Amino acid sequence: MNPTDPPQHRVGVVVEAPQHSGLWAPLDYLSPQPLSPGSLVRVPLGRRTVTGMVWALAAPADDGAAYAGELKPVAEVLADLPPLPDDWRALVAFAAQYYQRSLGEMALMVLPPELRELDATQWQRRLKRLHKRLASGEGLDPEAASPPSSPSLTPQQAQALDRLADGPAQPHLLWGSTGSGKTEVYLRQTERVLQAGGQVLMMVPEINLTPQLEARVAARFAGRRIVSLHSGLTPAQRLQGWLMAHLGHADIVLGTRLAIFTPLPRLGLIVVDEEHDPSYKQQDGARYSARDLAVYRGRQRQVPVLLGSATPSLETWHNALPVAEGGAGRYGLLAMPARVGDGQMPAVRVLDLSREPKPPRGESAPPLASPLLAAITERIERGEQSLVLLNRRGYAPVLHCGDCGWKSGCPHCSAWRVFHKADRTLRCHHCGYTERVPRACPDCGNQDIAPVGRGTERLEEQLAEALPGARIGRIDADVTRHKGALEAQLASVHAGEVDVLVGTQMVAKGHDFRRITLVAAVNPDAALFASDFRAAERQFALLMQAAGRAGRDAQVAGHSEMWLQTWHPTHALYQSLRQYDYAGFAAQQLKERAMAGLPPHASLAMLRAEGKTQAAAQGFLQAALQAAQDHLASTGEASPLALYPPVPTPVQRVANIERAQALIESAHRLALQRLLQHLQPVWLAQAQEHRRNGLLRWAVDVDPLAI
Repeated sequence: MNPTDPPQHRVGVVVEAPQHSGLWAPLDYLSPQPLSPGSLVRVPLGRRTVTGMVWALAAPADDGAAYAGELKPVAEVLADLPPLPDDWRALVAFAAQYYQRSLGEMALMVLPPELRELDATQWQRRLKRLHKRLASGEGLDPEAASPPSSPSLTPQQAQALDRLADGPAQPHLLWGSTGSGKTEVYLRQTERVLQAGGQVLMMVPEINLTPQLEARVAARFAGRRIVSLHSGLTPAQRLQGWLMAHLGHADIVLGTRLAIFTPLPRLGLIVVDEEHDPSYKQQDGARYSARDLAVYRGRQRQVPVLLGSATPSLETWHNALPVAEGGAGRYGLLAMPARVGDGQMPAVRVLDLSREPKPPRGESAPPLASPLLAAITERIERGEQSLVLLNRRGYAPVLHCGDCGWKSGCPHCSAWRVFHKADRTLRCHHCGYTERVPRACPDCGNQDIAPVGRGTERLEEQLAEALPGARIGRIDADVTRHKGALEAQLASVHAGEVDVLVGTQMVAKGHDFRRITLVAAVNPDAALFASDFRAAERQFALLMQAAGRAGRDAQVAGHSEMWLQTWHPTHALYQSLRQYDYAGFAAQQLKERAMAGLPPHASLAMLRAEGKTQAAAQGFLQAALQAAQDHLASTGEASPLALYPPVPTPVQRVANIERAQALIESAHRLALQRLLQHLQPVWLAQAQEHRRNGLLRWAVDVDPLAI
């Protein structure tokens, strides 16, 4: 280094790199000026120049000189972008450590995609554009002199808000029945925070719920800057919203799970609506839980966290129950059991299908039993609406040849291809492989191949035949693929242009349908005997949320009903649902989980592997478990931990890739985390060896949703 050259500073930079690269720590680079941690830079990595984030503190000036011939220089700095703050980096570091991912992957993954692609010149253009929009007042309503008046509070809403005002800044479970006015509590608490100069992060589980909440928030907080953050936005929109939040210009951020990582310098409240929803758990890459990170971030920033649900997850319910009642007592519990306007929850009617007349030989059973069909007809005659829930899209789950037994299996997956009648295709919902429906059986040539089972598309068709003249609508992932389709479908329902709405779980939560007085679950038995220990919890939540779509208008609530067509009318889940007894259902489930050593009474981690063959996937898992057993034997920590042998996943093959999994269970979360952190470098080395045998990918899923 020439003595006249400016002094160089050694800086640590994290970059996004694949898990198998082993780049878990910051990489060292040289910079002519000291860089604050959290600064975004462009650095050379191999033959590419990539975006990275300064993580380690800058080294002294002479420290850089010692490495002048060994380290590469920082290529560019994204100037005028405030560094990501210390608390944000602490959140990312915790998530990376807890969910067993690299710092660089976690830190860069949660940034807007466009920001990761910009060089310094492009960044300056985006920044100028943003400042111009802010100066023009974009995003603000100039005619909004004052927000609309707020509705009167019910006694239970007022009590919940009083406890939030007087209590500590801790997580609170807002446990309110559907229609009890949880959203109004969110809005009132948001108003308090905004008046105190804070920012609010409000999360919803799915994109299709964001526009509805956004419209309500925008109406209440006219004149405030509100931004949405979810994957349905364009890259430019996501970058603009993120920057407005990071720079402190956004007052309210509405978003899905990724929004939990939004930098908010004045954060004063976090709301997690429908906190029980599995959509808050990322299912690929870094498998984090946004709900759990919301709790961590609230405690980190000393701000309240509102977890709202009519059917809380059992983990949240356990944390909110007082110790005297068998819970952990970590959260506050705000109960709102009554509906606004003293509306009644729908009466639950369990229809025993075993008592219904059997169809003639050779004919399939009707989609709805005759008493249920009569009840829907009665609603149509009164000008009311009905919702029929079937959580399976498509026309039929499979096509079948009665002569040779052929079924429409996917050639690339161990799953059936679903028959979609609208476009006459067989479509795999796992890998996306699509073919036209064959004119005859591919194996024997029989032209009489028939659909087996029923999806929403077929149910819509059958209801149109059974209810001539009725206006049948459908909402599922197939009919809402295109932009604006969901909004248009919902608008037609709200306008009364639909008599019977057929839908999947998409319509079972969050929507305020004022004219619906009957909800029917067509095939609720499928989840009763599933191997997944969370199946009953999910089914109870889905059915109770669906029931909450009926009778939301107090004037018609008196005759609203929830019908369940079932072959198992005496099942304990249905008996609890008849009384809307979530507390009783949860108590029984928690008792069973305690006996079985399952969450929340234990901590789990799932080691997943994908390979060219099942032997390759399971071979790596067996070696990984052996390494874990060797480590536990050497440390004597085996007692609180259990290792289960590898098995194929429920859908064993997807897109010609074989998948397997192995479960690790621990009575103590800390013991599990210690084991995983010790084994990460060991498993990385083992994975490199097993790639020769056909291993493709592997990952650790901490707190898995399904086993």
